[in-house]
Amino acid sequence: MDFNQAIRVITRLLTAKNPDAFNSSWILAHAPECYRYIHKNVRTELGYIDWDRVTSALPRKFQRRWVPARISMRRKPYEDCSEVTTILNKYQEKLYVFDALMNEDDRRIRDSISIALVRLAQHGNISARQEILERARHTIDDWIERYRSLARWQGYNEEIQKRLEACIRCYRYSGSFIKYVFLTLVYAGRGLRPLYTYSLDDPIAFGSEKRRVENVFKDERTNEIRIYKRTDHRS
Repeated sequence: MDFNQAIRVITRLLTAKNPDAFNSSWILAHAPECYRYIHKNVRTELGYIDWDRVTSALPRKFQRRWVPARISMRRKPYEDCSEVTTILNKYQEKLYVFDALMNEDDRRIRDSISIALVRLAQHGNISARQEILERARHTIDDWIERYRSLARWQGYNEEIQKRLEACIRCYRYSGSFIKYVFLTLVYAGRGLRPLYTYSLDDPIAFGSEKRRVENVFKDERTNEIRIYKRTDHRS
């Protein structure tokens, strides 16, 4: 048996039995030969069974029914840079994928790296948590520049950090962690009020010698300091 054969057998069984949910115990009970193959041959860089690789190879409708092993939130945090290094060393020449993607293979590699770091962070490794926070933030900053649906996140640095930390804690299903973060920001960002940051020393318009500070005035009715616009009408 090889990996593809194991996936085909599990897929046939899932299609025939159509369970509402399944996990590693379900596979052991219904496809013991496949389970033994996975247990022996499908491992992460750190030696854990790579169920993310298994479930991501299944049809999407079954991916959503996967119920991973419950991770105890009381697990004592620890710091181990060597575990992070072990993961990153495998992809040393591909770490640019969090800044730019060259092709679909890069996208898959980014998913593999991010999921590996997230799972390690969920087990309590503070170093892995910091690593995925920093690398995912590079990707988010690029999204903010490229996608209108995320442009309103500009300036909400603390809120982005909170959302990203929540994604790391809550990520359970197999698939793409990065896509999970993207969709989370799209949905959560719909209610955000765009922030526009600029310097009062900036020109009012491109090529203009007049600066924004020259349009600052005090509203006599409200005592507010405001910037004059064409829509402002003072009596």
